[in-house]
Amino acid sequence: MKTHPLPHAVVGQHRAPLRLSRHRRYLVYGIGWTLWLSGALWLVFHYALLRKGEFGDEPHPLEAWWLRLHAAMAFAALWSFGLVWGVHIVAGWRTRRQRLSGGLSAGLLAWLSLTGYLLYYLTDDHWRGISAVAHWAMGLALPALLALHIVQGRRRQQHR
Repeated sequence: MKTHPLPHAVVGQHRAPLRLSRHRRYLVYGIGWTLWLSGALWLVFHYALLRKGEFGDEPHPLEAWWLRLHAAMAFAALWSFGLVWGVHIVAGWRTRRQRLSGGLSAGLLAWLSLTGYLLYYLTDDHWRGISAVAHWAMGLALPALLALHIVQGRRRQQHR
């Protein structure tokens, strides 16, 4: 029987790898970092780089482009979350390892999807403002939670 160097979980009658292939992992990381960076840059351009116009403050011309990139990457992130769900999350949950950091990460991604949806569809300015802060505050924190999850997994793998 051929052994695989990656951690596995037993799924049905076969062992399923818990890690994405290197190519897919880099693709998911690239999508995630582009999503995060475009959101962070939108925040900077929206709140810190206002321009003085004839009738008061005006948005920076690049602000809309950061938001467009962020929206495009949000669609890509939904796809990549489906990939991670099918390859990593379901099999990983069965191992009963790192459920807290993995569950919090998946829950936070669901939260960001919901609040992103609300930002697009809410028309009441009060609730839209609440949803905006709920979205970007959690979005800025997501890389730290995912990094914790990854580091814990690598430590566990090294101790085997």
